[in-house]
Amino acid sequence: MKVVVAIDSLKGSLTSMEAGEAIRKGVLNACADAEVVVRPLADGGEGTADALIFGMGGRKETITVTGPLGKPVSCMYGIVENSRTAIIEMSGAAGITLISDAERNPLNTTTYGVGEVIRDAIRKGCRRFIIGIGGSATNDGGTGMLQGLGFGLLDRNGNQIAFGARGLRDLASITDENVIPELKECTFRVACDVTNPLCGLRGCSSIYGPQKGATPKMIMEMDAWLNAYARKAAEKYPHADAMRPGTGAAGGMGFAFLTFMNAVLESGIHIVLDETRLEEYVRGADIVVTGEGRLDRQTMMGKAPSGIADIAGKYHIPVIAFAGSVSEDAKECNEKGIAAYFPILRSVVTLSEAMDRDTASRNMTNTAEQVFRLIKAVR
Repeated sequence: MKVVVAIDSLKGSLTSMEAGEAIRKGVLNACADAEVVVRPLADGGEGTADALIFGMGGRKETITVTGPLGKPVSCMYGIVENSRTAIIEMSGAAGITLISDAERNPLNTTTYGVGEVIRDAIRKGCRRFIIGIGGSATNDGGTGMLQGLGFGLLDRNGNQIAFGARGLRDLASITDENVIPELKECTFRVACDVTNPLCGLRGCSSIYGPQKGATPKMIMEMDAWLNAYARKAAEKYPHADAMRPGTGAAGGMGFAFLTFMNAVLESGIHIVLDETRLEEYVRGADIVVTGEGRLDRQTMMGKAPSGIADIAGKYHIPVIAFAGSVSEDAKECNEKGIAAYFPILRSVVTLSEAMDRDTASRNMTNTAEQVFRLIKAVR
């Protein structure tokens, strides 16, 4: 029996590979002669860089860059030598988890460090980029990132505007004569699963500003500044389109990528499945195992297990799923390709106890073992 395991991380508990290895152990406890292949999985959110680095055979680099509040932070990214690919999560340089709740204020937070990471990867030979843009602390329209790459986001005196969304208030012109020349050789696959435009009622300021610390007054101001920024960008780059779905991702970073760089916005799970060639591993399996921290009706709306179910379905391979918890509406998973799903909790415990790494791993192994004992018994 060949079993392919591709499970998303259980946030705050197990990484994708840790969860997969726990399942492997359980399968082998039940079926010692099974062939179990564990592959990394992510959907563009937390853990995507790790999954891609492992799945593509890359290595990790760690550099010091400018953090969201202008202070130095340590940022990890990946390099895949044979394809000259850099794998970056913008949250490593400009993420909301890098600042305290009290410090959240999108008027001040910058994406400058993301530009520094890209510049470092270019210096090390990368020309192809895969970038996840979830979890940002910013609403600067990606202007900080552009400044880090040499673009001029200038005020009336010809000076670079200040970091953060407040700098957009003073934007008078955009220049590109000092952009690092290698940037024109680079391509960017950007993992983006939101469809918000840059501005308006569904724009980044209105929808995501509050969770980043924005007040109603800030939201109105930032939306107006981003509108002006988009118009200014369109004067120089006629293809700029602030209403295009995804331009509002990561506080407008989607707009910056599409307007100023050779970039495409794609589903995170599509990128991961494609880049790690997961279909090649799934094809020929007898059973596929997937899952995530919590299974619910949203699981099949573009999350990692839905991508696995779609691939396995092409080859009529049964899919089972494990999860830390399961909601009542998870039954929809059965209708969309997951034959059966199982919560791994085995007793009443606190959330912190359930999420303990050793406990979660043990629960995953024990649940997988019992499920595969049943499978073995009925085969």
